[in-house]
Amino acid sequence: MFASLAGLVARRPRVMLLIWIIAALGMYSLATVGVGGGNLFERASTGLPTVQGADSTTVYEFRLAHPAETTGPMLTVEFTGMSPDDASSAVPLRPLAEEIAARPGVIAVMWPQGVVPGPEAAAAAGANATVTPDVLVSADGDAFLMTVSYTPFADEGAALSEHEQVVGLIDAAMSASTASTLPKVRVFSNPLLYNDFSTQIERDLLVGEAVALPIALLVMVFVFGGFLAASAPLIGAFASIAGGLAVLFGFSYPIALDQSAINVVTVLGIGLSIDYGLLIVSRFREEIARLGDSNTHDVRAQALAITLSTAGRTVAFSAVTVAISVGGMLVFSAELIRGIGGAALGVVLMALLSALTLVPAVLYLYGHRLAKRSFIDRVPGVRNLLRRTADVSSEEGFFSRLAVMVQRRPWTIVGAVTAVLLVFASPILDIAVRNSDYQLLPVSNERRQLLDGFDARYPSLASPQIEVLAEATPPELDTWLADALTIDGVTRVAPAQSTDGMATAGLFTAYPDQAGPDAGALLRQLRELDAPFPLYLGGQAAIQADFVHSLGAGAPWALGLVVLATFVLLFLMTGSLLVPLKTLVINALSLGATLGIVSWIFADGHLQGLLQFTTTGGIETYVLVMIVAFGFGLAMDYEVFLLARIKEHVDAGESNNESVRRGLQRSGRIITSAATVIVLVFVGFASGQLLVIKEVGIGLAVAVILDATLVRMLLVPATMTLLGDWNWWAPPALRRLYDRRGISH
Repeated sequence: MFASLAGLVARRPRVMLLIWIIAALGMYSLATVGVGGGNLFERASTGLPTVQGADSTTVYEFRLAHPAETTGPMLTVEFTGMSPDDASSAVPLRPLAEEIAARPGVIAVMWPQGVVPGPEAAAAAGANATVTPDVLVSADGDAFLMTVSYTPFADEGAALSEHEQVVGLIDAAMSASTASTLPKVRVFSNPLLYNDFSTQIERDLLVGEAVALPIALLVMVFVFGGFLAASAPLIGAFASIAGGLAVLFGFSYPIALDQSAINVVTVLGIGLSIDYGLLIVSRFREEIARLGDSNTHDVRAQALAITLSTAGRTVAFSAVTVAISVGGMLVFSAELIRGIGGAALGVVLMALLSALTLVPAVLYLYGHRLAKRSFIDRVPGVRNLLRRTADVSSEEGFFSRLAVMVQRRPWTIVGAVTAVLLVFASPILDIAVRNSDYQLLPVSNERRQLLDGFDARYPSLASPQIEVLAEATPPELDTWLADALTIDGVTRVAPAQSTDGMATAGLFTAYPDQAGPDAGALLRQLRELDAPFPLYLGGQAAIQADFVHSLGAGAPWALGLVVLATFVLLFLMTGSLLVPLKTLVINALSLGATLGIVSWIFADGHLQGLLQFTTTGGIETYVLVMIVAFGFGLAMDYEVFLLARIKEHVDAGESNNESVRRGLQRSGRIITSAATVIVLVFVGFASGQLLVIKEVGIGLAVAVILDATLVRMLLVPATMTLLGDWNWWAPPALRRLYDRRGISH
């Protein structure tokens, strides 16, 4: 099959390239321009992750279906550093309030000095009757609010446009002020907050690509000794980006795709494309050098056939293992996790297709020039470096010498590396997880600054932290609320009300951090409190608890699926029972170390200045799932790269130790190069400001660094040396099965 594919590419390389160009442009346009319902960034949503069927989701969906007011999204403006009594003509707030109130669709503008009715005041009379202007002053008297209420908007886009225009009016009023000291102004609305997430994700995506891809190209120039060979994997990566965005756009229809998934899955696609491209390019250069390619001796088709039959097969096998790893996310009940898993499957497919068709077509067209010396090879200062980094033909080198060193003291290496990984993993013993909301935005964000500490500044405007929904009458629910009020941590209750045949209420707690352990403990006590009627608790603490519970319920099934499928595939590749078992144990150890380091950084708050983030006190729950799934997939990538070359030498009749040494020499440079490039990609994206992307980027960078150094270069060769010929053992029945069904070059 792979030889046939190579023949197809060799016969029509320009047609294959043209098809990819047209497809990539079409897919990129589809994702960024969209059809009908907006583009990818507009269709993706943001918010707390919910679980279908959970109590907290029932409350959340009921609240969305029965809003407290039938008005449009309210705009809130906070003026800090000035008392409302100090407002003078130098800071023209009253004229500003009157100008805003005169806009179409405004019900009223309210601030501590009164209410300014708008054109729609009569249509919504009494909408703000429960709010008096004095509650708009902060508890310390150093800040106050101005609120703008509206009639319903046609859609969210109309609401965002109106709110942005009002922000422009406020900025103009502040700029025109003659006051020597102006107040700090912060504006909030839900449309503005959602737009901040969308804008930040787009900006981080562009910054990540702008930082990572040029640096990746520079690294690959030294890996391959020239720009031509280095450009081939990046061409595949660009095509995969377009395809990946189109896949995400498609997934935004059947599921509520989270905005952070765009960057996370795009990063995975870029990393896999470069990984696979590096392997294909390296093997092709190795073959044309071995076959003696020249203008008069064209071996491109033959080299391509060998490349796809060996490296191409390895790439396909690796893609299957990665697909299994990310496919395990489909087992979870949380829609956010399943959405990321499904989209990641599509991106893996795009990376595989580009590596097996687009990259070979580009290599064939580059042809004989790949066998010639690059112009940078003629630079005296660079020539010696390239001899060490870009050599594809030597059987001896750094990695073979490293293997010899490891094989002399395998027990020492296994003990030392295992001890280091266990130390790195130790922080997971008290790992803290949380589901954050606006806290994912950088602390410099205006919306976040207004929301941080809002309940403490304006206690009369605080919303209940725990929402209560019951299939009961309000008096019946009030009885349960009286019992709830006796529990430590509950400070007061909002009395029950009747809403569409259900009773609703709210609980105020002493814990402002609803994602913290105290709020979680209180929620468990409330859920254990008996109620003679069906009762549901919602709010941030409940949503987080239900989400974590869903992950715990799905984890054994996902883990079992991934372990079983990986074990079977590695057996079909190696014919061994011990190699798959060893691989799973080592990968688990490596992932544990990765999670420990991520917890030490983001949950414990180390390196905040260096990495430019502010800790929330925990790791996002779904980040843990993504690091494990994606990290395991990438680890299997490198394991397959290494095992494939070792198995080639074993099948050729060489001894186990010699096969390990030569396999590491042949694959070590590719693994190290791929790891270097992919770490740069991850760090480039982690340089963005959105916390969840930073956690995933740093987490996967750590996973790759550990795997490509301590694990693949030291621990794997050491354990394979200790096992010796037992590496390739299997019972006779399974050996016969492998002989019939095994995957070999």
